[in-house]
Amino acid sequence: MQFDGFHGKAGFGARPALIIIDVNVGFTDPASPLVCDLEDVVGAIGELLTASRAAKIPIVYTTVEYSEGDQVAAKAFIDKIPVLTTLAAGSRWVEIDPRIAPGPGEPVLKKLFASSFFGTPLQALLTAHDVDTLVVTGASTSGCVRATAVDAIQHAFRPVVPREAVGDRNPDAHEANLYDIDAKYGDVVSLAETLDYLGAVADAKSSGSGSTAAA
Repeated sequence: MQFDGFHGKAGFGARPALIIIDVNVGFTDPASPLVCDLEDVVGAIGELLTASRAAKIPIVYTTVEYSEGDQVAAKAFIDKIPVLTTLAAGSRWVEIDPRIAPGPGEPVLKKLFASSFFGTPLQALLTAHDVDTLVVTGASTSGCVRATAVDAIQHAFRPVVPREAVGDRNPDAHEANLYDIDAKYGDVVSLAETLDYLGAVADAKSSGSGSTAAA
């Protein structure tokens, strides 16, 4: 069911960045108590990474990790979800999954809470690159992906969420939150549509026009 006035399309802007949220070993290794089913998501992100690197757009990763001091700062969050202490600073669990490892100049921002904007330099980084569109990928759809999409539009960026490039532990929560994001905060689009857009960005740069029309 859809309601009049919702599920409009803001469209892509001209200057995108790609963010890969919390696709760390703690979320992809079945031995972790925090694991999500992200096998297909990792593959989709790999395709987006290839296209984004070809288009020479900013690429940013996040991971959640907690030092002893961080656990004090995030006490209320950890009291709610004690298993978050698995993501201890310096452990293998906080490392980005090696299948989509960061390349040179692709920063990994540490965060303590859900949104990739909260307590990180993400806004400053995107503003420095004159970004207007944030391609949001990673995990989980109902948690950090949704929180980042909401904060993105509140910071005047266009959030675009490729459906195949986000995942959750709960398929019902995944679908419900994609519905909400698409209704009110950003555009939920296909992987193919996003790859076409990134290809157009790359073509525009190579031709010297430097911009693409919003779709």
